[in-house]
Amino acid sequence: MDHALINSVFTPTAVNKHETKGDVTTRVAREILDQETAARDAKTERLRAARLAREAAEASIPAAPAAKKTAKSSARKAAK
Repeated sequence: MDHALINSVFTPTAVNKHETKGDVTTRVAREILDQETAARDAKTERLRAARLAREAAEASIPAAPAAKKTAKSSARKAAK
């Protein structure tokens, strides 16, 4: 297979001569984890803001009064 073609598709990253393959793997894994953590934190903040906005909207709407029991349903329970 042509190495020029492979290198054009899979460009090798510039690696410090002192950085071993294990170091590269560790660095890349930490970068991925940092990106995932940042995305998770952003999502958490977005959901928290949405929840607080929903709770504020619900607090401004007065609660409906509780339904009163009818005499008919009370009489049925007493007959049992």
